[in-house]
Amino acid sequence: MTSTVFIDGAVGTTGLEIVDRLTGRGEFSLLLLDDEQRKQGQARRDAYHAADFAILCLPDDAARDAVSLADGAKVRIIDASSAHRVADGWTFGFPEVTGRDKIASAPLVSNPGCYSTGFIALLAPLINHGLLPSDWPYSCHAVSGYSGGGKALIARYEGDPGIAYRDYALTLGHKHVPEMQARCGLAHAPLFSPAVIPAHRGMIVEIPVHLGQMARAASTDGLRDCLADHYADSAVVNVRDDLPDELLLRGAMEPSDRLDLYVFGARDGNQARLVAVLDNLGKGASGAAVQNLNLMAGLEETRGLRL
Repeated sequence: MTSTVFIDGAVGTTGLEIVDRLTGRGEFSLLLLDDEQRKQGQARRDAYHAADFAILCLPDDAARDAVSLADGAKVRIIDASSAHRVADGWTFGFPEVTGRDKIASAPLVSNPGCYSTGFIALLAPLINHGLLPSDWPYSCHAVSGYSGGGKALIARYEGDPGIAYRDYALTLGHKHVPEMQARCGLAHAPLFSPAVIPAHRGMIVEIPVHLGQMARAASTDGLRDCLADHYADSAVVNVRDDLPDELLLRGAMEPSDRLDLYVFGARDGNQARLVAVLDNLGKGASGAAVQNLNLMAGLEETRGLRL
């Protein structure tokens, strides 16, 4: 049986990558609007009411408006924006953390943010299993390729090759912080320091942990073992046993829907660095949307993914 999928915002960076992952798959028939139709409310409303699934690749306010257009339709929605990641009635679309069954049966699914995917993947299982405290003031440092900023930032970087590093969100309050706090059950919002580098795609997310200062903390081996056990049945999330001397992001890399996790520790056991490496357009956006779509459609969750 073929399901109809409407991608609202299919010409954006995330939308284009979703279309690429779904094109040629017999399980889905894509419903795409041309340049004139996608600006018309009635054409979009008709598309929502004709589709089995819809994926929103829109700015936050437009995503909220899109949900209104779909009111009364049978369509099940995946929202790739940050509009509904902590909203009531929405299931957080991180199968390995939220649970595959919950996503499979959900009418409304909100994709995680790219940065928060790495943060939550590292921290949520460790807190849920009591190996790290939920009331610690965590920090998170991250660098991403410029494609995560959409067409404007892509044009800026590709038009100015002299940009070597962009530190941003300097007034704090990055839009991923609420989901990072909520989905890990943290008492305090993490201090989040994101930056952009001159690479098209790719991302490293790091949480430094002062184990020796915590009253309740496992050893680095215990942290790694917990993560390995939690993700043992995942073909997407990989807890790495190798501990290289460096982790690199290159200016050009192939698309990937993998998420690799590392636990590095000091010899005296007092400090650790929890590190996630992913493609911000893969598991951080489009790949995650396709994984959720597969589950919602009753298919193997990795079908069509680049692993």
